[in-house]
Amino acid sequence: MHLFRKEVDLKNYCTLQIGGPAHYFCEVHTVCEMEEALKACREKKIPVMVIGKGSNCLFDDRGFNGAVILNKINFCRQTAPGTFYAGAGYSFSHLGIQASRLGFGGLEFASGIPASVGGAIFMNAGANLSETSTHLKSVEYISVSGELILASREDLSFSYRYSSFHQNHGVIVAATFSLPQSQNARQKQIDIVNKRKMTQPYGFKSAGCIFLNPECEAAGSIIDRCGLKGLSVGGAEVSCKHANFLINKDQATCADMLQLIELVKMKVKVQTGIELHAEVRQIPYKE
Repeated sequence: MHLFRKEVDLKNYCTLQIGGPAHYFCEVHTVCEMEEALKACREKKIPVMVIGKGSNCLFDDRGFNGAVILNKINFCRQTAPGTFYAGAGYSFSHLGIQASRLGFGGLEFASGIPASVGGAIFMNAGANLSETSTHLKSVEYISVSGELILASREDLSFSYRYSSFHQNHGVIVAATFSLPQSQNARQKQIDIVNKRKMTQPYGFKSAGCIFLNPECEAAGSIIDRCGLKGLSVGGAEVSCKHANFLINKDQATCADMLQLIELVKMKVKVQTGIELHAEVRQIPYKE
């Protein structure tokens, strides 16, 4: 476990800035380092969690009683016109900006999303009627047995905020996107960022949208209609700017955030009959 440090505070590695220490923690910058770190955890039978930007994670107040690996495989290059090959630790937002500046569309929605490429694929991140998987060509990942696998888009399954990586537990290390030319890609990307700044609580600690959108209506709209903006538990609060953002306003704990999530779900269910489901991933301590 020579790559790992001990008792590293996880609140510094997630956008909610909530969570206790990881028993083991390391950063990896290459596929070889990732393979080495995962092998060490397998051999010692240590629970492992791989993170990127930590933008969809809610860590336990006790931390994580295992190994957290920070994926910093951070590269991006255009291998052919419109074909972008990126490391899983590369900023998904930067990829969207870079592609649109070069006149390629399909990832304009990524601008402003605080996710890594690997995290966006894992969650099939989406916005503005677009999803990560739409222009995904292939994914390189390390299987649970340690094998490096190249999978085409057709070999994988995706749906709303879901990928087959939820089931096969492979660790994404790189991906290739194939994007079409678009004369208005750059303007569309700028417009998306400007709208986000106007409608979302930039400057506050959050995990982005907390709840999945039901088929009938956007979750934020439902929560707003129920009059829940500003509702708080401890240091956690429903954003007054966007009701599907639950923010860490004042040193919120994981317990605060979980209680607020359940309170919002209960109030929405009572008032509307709609059952909301959390999108944010709660990472347990692991006894």
